[in-house]
Amino acid sequence: MADKLRVGFIGCGRPWRTEGATGFGMAYAHADGYADIPDVELAACADIVEENAKAFAEKNKVPAVYTNYHEMLSKEKLDIVSICTWPHLHATMVIDSARAGVKAIHCEKPMAPTWGESLQMARFCEERGVQLTFNHQRRFLEPFQRAKQLLKEGAIGELKRIEGACADIFDWGTHWLDMFFFYNDETPPEWVIGQIDSRREHKVFGVPLENQAICDFQFANGVRGLLFTGAGSDVGFANRLIGSKGIIEIHWDQPVLRLMNEKAAGWQIIETKEGLHDHVAIKRAIADLVDALRTGREPELSARRALHATEVIFATYESSRRRGRVDMPLDVYDSAFITMLNEGVIGPKASKS
Repeated sequence: MADKLRVGFIGCGRPWRTEGATGFGMAYAHADGYADIPDVELAACADIVEENAKAFAEKNKVPAVYTNYHEMLSKEKLDIVSICTWPHLHATMVIDSARAGVKAIHCEKPMAPTWGESLQMARFCEERGVQLTFNHQRRFLEPFQRAKQLLKEGAIGELKRIEGACADIFDWGTHWLDMFFFYNDETPPEWVIGQIDSRREHKVFGVPLENQAICDFQFANGVRGLLFTGAGSDVGFANRLIGSKGIIEIHWDQPVLRLMNEKAAGWQIIETKEGLHDHVAIKRAIADLVDALRTGREPELSARRALHATEVIFATYESSRRRGRVDMPLDVYDSAFITMLNEGVIGPKASKS
């Protein structure tokens, strides 16, 4: 491996909340992370909109600009590729990057619009020894890490259930489900039962999403997971850990972290300096994946870990299609939600009939 790791970017976009932006400008956030690491070189970037690629290159001092990422991969001899495109492009771009001989790929979440694509790119990289990570960056933020620390210290006794609430199960829920597995030491899921509603058309980054869902599942160690999304999901917390002797809650607003157990009357406020959406999390994620590549250890945001949350998402959709419990491993490879939409089984028209 060369002294300096050469990094390329697929998908530059525009900075968040600037004119013409269609997303969060995640490539810029990734670049900030790499720029903090001395033995990393920002070598090239590619975007189908040349203006976006040139603006990104100018801002981040990237010497080589492309409008075709295949050309970039073939010419630049990259060590790491960051993929910051919409989900339906992830699998193809990950596989193309791995085939080109890069050593590591850091891809935005969610993994892909179907379970089959998610599995395919993870297996392709594993077979070729390519380190693949997905940007579930909240694992690196203080409130979540402190909550896990309290859990491991026995502050709420034996963990019984993990709960969460958010806008949707695919785009946002992938973060919360990933946190569930973070709290529960990456214990795999055993079964899922869920339901979805899609009475209004709703898409995020090109992928159709439900309007409302409930996902109930069990980990292999008997702990239960419960996620509410969409309408009616404002249940008073972002994450909640319920134990045999207490409760830990994480909130968007202050106080971010609080604890209830037998040691004090009422809620105990746990002081934290960080929130749930701090930019520093992405910098820490980038630093972790580079260190993992250098040392040969598994990165915190590995594809193996991302697959757990992703499997629960697609199993929830499949449970709705089957009208029953889905036992793991998930044995269908489409997105039951998208398939049912295309067949007219669910969706705005079906809701009116």
